[in-house]
Amino acid sequence: MTQITGKPCHMCSHQPHCPPAEAPDREAAHTIAFHPEQGWSLLCNGVLLFDDTGEILPDGRVINPHRPTDHHETSAA
Repeated sequence: MTQITGKPCHMCSHQPHCPPAEAPDREAAHTIAFHPEQGWSLLCNGVLLFDDTGEILPDGRVINPHRPTDHHETSAA
């Protein structure tokens, strides 16, 4: 069970339960509303996930987009 705005959230009725919104793996939660035409999904833990990988957590905190775009090549000498 996760917390959304200080109240228990019963959105997660499956087993195992989804990771809470505060967990590093929060994006692994089940999708309960999917709106690709608008570019967002609502996850079971209350996280709003955007197509650009940005997020809004249930407590209002914003997580900036975090695409894996910084590839560092190493060369063998």
